[in-house]
Amino acid sequence: MQIHARHVGVTGPHGPLLEPTSVLVRPGELVLVAGDPGAGHTALGLVLAGRMRPTTGEVSPSPAELRKRVVLVDSPDVTEPEGSLTLAGVVGEELAMNGARSGRKAVADWLVERGADEYLDHRFEQVPAATRCALTLELAAGRPGADTLVLDSPDRYHGDPKGWWELARGHVTPDRSVVALCTTTSAGVLGVPVARIGADNVPDNVPEESE
Repeated sequence: MQIHARHVGVTGPHGPLLEPTSVLVRPGELVLVAGDPGAGHTALGLVLAGRMRPTTGEVSPSPAELRKRVVLVDSPDVTEPEGSLTLAGVVGEELAMNGARSGRKAVADWLVERGADEYLDHRFEQVPAATRCALTLELAAGRPGADTLVLDSPDRYHGDPKGWWELARGHVTPDRSVVALCTTTSAGVLGVPVARIGADNVPDNVPEESE
């Protein structure tokens, strides 16, 4: 699925939450989008996931289609797991949403297979950043019908941008794209092509993809 956001902006009750931004996400791409802290990372993620209608601009496909096919991953105050929950509780809830077995043994077995069973009863906020990011991405990728993952601000807890960048890259397939929203500082460390929040990052005359 191709996602095309054209000059999407969001205004809240106290002013702009997201300056007009244009981003194109093609199937099978890993897209980095960067902005200064407070630039509207989560607002852009919500728009790309069809969970918020932009105040200005437009996005295609339709919000209804985006909600079916885009998963917003670990988004602060939106999809971020409650920090006081155990890792087992978080994984169990996500496996249930994915239609998989989610009982205590099933969760334990799932974590054993990923070498994370030592954190089974740890509070989610105490799980090491690399493990947390890897598990939330994998659980999101397992959501039925999901072909785009939007990873929101992993650098808020993950000290090494290259770590979460490689984890995100691992979930890109010919049919699945991943969008990572981060700070300009993290983008500078990665040294890869980057789209900017508050800018037009899309070339003219981009053909639309049928839904």
